[in-house]
Amino acid sequence: MAMKSADAKPDEIGMLVVGTETGVDQSKPVSSFVQGLLGIGSRCRVFETKHACYGGTAALMMSLDWIRSGSANGRKALVVCSDIARYGPKTAGEPTQGVGGVALLVSENPRLLELDPSCTGQFAADVHDFWRPLYSNDAFVDGHSSVQCYLDAITVAYKHFQERVPNVTANDFAAIAYHVPYGKMARKAHRQLRSLDADPAPDASFEAQVSASLTFPAQVGNIDAGSLCLALASLLSTSRRELDGQRIGLFSDGSGSCAEFFEGNVVAGAQARVKALQLQAPLDARRKLTFEEYETIMRAREATDMKALEAVAGDEFRFLGVDAHKRTYAGPSA
Repeated sequence: MAMKSADAKPDEIGMLVVGTETGVDQSKPVSSFVQGLLGIGSRCRVFETKHACYGGTAALMMSLDWIRSGSANGRKALVVCSDIARYGPKTAGEPTQGVGGVALLVSENPRLLELDPSCTGQFAADVHDFWRPLYSNDAFVDGHSSVQCYLDAITVAYKHFQERVPNVTANDFAAIAYHVPYGKMARKAHRQLRSLDADPAPDASFEAQVSASLTFPAQVGNIDAGSLCLALASLLSTSRRELDGQRIGLFSDGSGSCAEFFEGNVVAGAQARVKALQLQAPLDARRKLTFEEYETIMRAREATDMKALEAVAGDEFRFLGVDAHKRTYAGPSA
């Protein structure tokens, strides 16, 4: 959809990066499968980035630097952020789990958001608040530690941002989109951010600056690497405020831990373009499972992980299965 909506051709893509923590192979990146399915040519950098939920932002920032350096030579970068946020039954993370993907086409002439990779603040630390070892399909999380790590990350990243972009406070943003592992975390993050500016009423601005960005995350759940992008899509799609031409703040966080606070300018016409995608429609078309159906699926997931997906109307790509240890996928013509 990203390439179709921008009328971009496969040979225009000079960098293809997939940010994910749900890799399917320890050597072959997910991006190589995407390259084959989309017919993107061989003169392209193709790789995968991983750092929990920050992986997608890492891919985006590298793409911006690639374009700004001049190495792109007018070509575009395709950044895909996709994950399955999977937890075991009856664990603390189970209610937050979701699945989803976001594709971004990054170019010298953006149609949604203008980003300056020099206007960012970073944070990184070696912590174990969330992890998924090679022998487990399910993630593990230390909930209380993870919340504190998130708040520590936004504190340092935002202060670093203010050092690099002086005289800017949260009041200068028409809206702010956060990484959303669950809805309440966005409120905690906003309270922390506003408090760093010595705001005596840090919750007062939440409705105006943040609430529209939570519409989709509240329905989908945590999609890990694409979480911040989902919040941004929600903001542009559902906000009743005029955001075109406005400055917005963005915060990406990945457990383990790496985070970044940065800003962007909404391009004229961006809201209309996102609304035209009708992103709410597939969410409205979902079927609600009974609790018994959900438990049956959870019990069967290990057996179905390697099972081919049946084609359904509207499918463009689907997993066909594994043959001789090789994963195969079908494109639109299959």
